Amino acid sequence: MSAYEKFVTGFLDYQSKAAHADPELFARLAVGQTPKCMVIACCDSRVDPAILANAAPGELFILRNVANLVPPCEPDGLYHGTSAALEFAVNALRVEYIVVMGHASCGGVRALMTNDPDIAEVNPFINRWMRIAEPARLRTIEIAAEQSLEHQICICEREVIKVSLLNLLSFPCIAHGVKIGRLRLRGLYFDIASATLFQYQENTDRFEPLR
Repeated sequence: MSAYEKFVTGFLDYQSKAAHADPELFARLAVGQTPKCMVIACCDSRVDPAILANAAPGELFILRNVANLVPPCEPDGLYHGTSAALEFAVNALRVEYIVVMGHASCGGVRALMTNDPDIAEVNPFINRWMRIAEPARLRTIEIAAEQSLEHQICICEREVIKVSLLNLLSFPCIAHGVKIGRLRLRGLYFDIASATLFQYQENTDRFEPLR
């Protein structure tokens, strides 16, 4: 069975089980969506927010991109997919939470930390996209210059989450929502090997495991 055939078979199985468990599910979903939480996660196939959160269809508004990055607000008239999704989530869907979820073994962060010119030449889009996280790389070098590359990557994966949280506040609609208490921001880090989820604590500048 090919990967695509497995995908189709998986959908048909889900369709059958969902229709049996809740015959009205698809009819309700067709009317519209009212998620209260937006999750910004990585494209990595091992880190699916809906699966990790055991969420049903319609519960999460999910944006996935390389290294779970949020660019700063740039109203320059160019194409900004991530910014458009944020705008829709906050202004149209009126989500109450925006969660940035990073993870261990992130390929985008590894590319950022290794800074290999050959990789950059072959992957110009990834190279340019990861420049958003340059403050995370610089912070990592500052605090872990003598550590191994693998340790630096682990640190940078967390620093990238903090960069995205900070960039979220550069969007006026998000900054206003946070200021008046209508919107809350959260940072999460998923360690794949231990299946542990860590939450960023701003008051201590640390990621603590959720229990």
